[in-house]
Amino acid sequence: SKNPVKILAAQEVFEKYFTDVKVTGFRVSSGVSDQPINNETFNGAENRAVELKKINDKKNINADYFVGIEGGIIKQHNRWFAFGGMCIIDKDNKKAYGSSPQFELPDFVIEQLLNGVELGDVMDKLINTTNSKHKSGAIGFFTNNIMDRKELYVAGLTVTLVPFIRKNLFFK
Repeated sequence: SKNPVKILAAQEVFEKYFTDVKVTGFRVSSGVSDQPINNETFNGAENRAVELKKINDKKNINADYFVGIEGGIIKQHNRWFAFGGMCIIDKDNKKAYGSSPQFELPDFVIEQLLNGVELGDVMDKLINTTNSKHKSGAIGFFTNNIMDRKELYVAGLTVTLVPFIRKNLFFK
């Protein structure tokens, strides 16, 4: 992604575990609908990470990790939640998944999302702004800016890295 929120989140998380971190954003297709629902969100994140690895291999960038982040909604316990689905693939094709914290969305927002409108567009209209997904996002509005979209993604990427931090427990 070229979204500065996603790039900064990846930079922050990878710097906690690795040295000499350089994060570069690339715009790639998710291969899923504009407003992913349920597992489609994870599929979109995985598709993004796979596309990044292809770019890496084609251009000999020599990156170690490829991070896909996809915002979506998921129904659990008869309620709808927004979240970020994450997929990280390493240079050896090992793959890990995770998600950001989830937060509940009101019915009038869900109605629009289920009709194909992206959450960012719904939020822009609701709070009378533009490009909120490159700023604090829906979570910023709903938490009165106690949490922003970058923090949401930092939490998600941190837990997505677990299999790579504890490789001996996950990858044999």
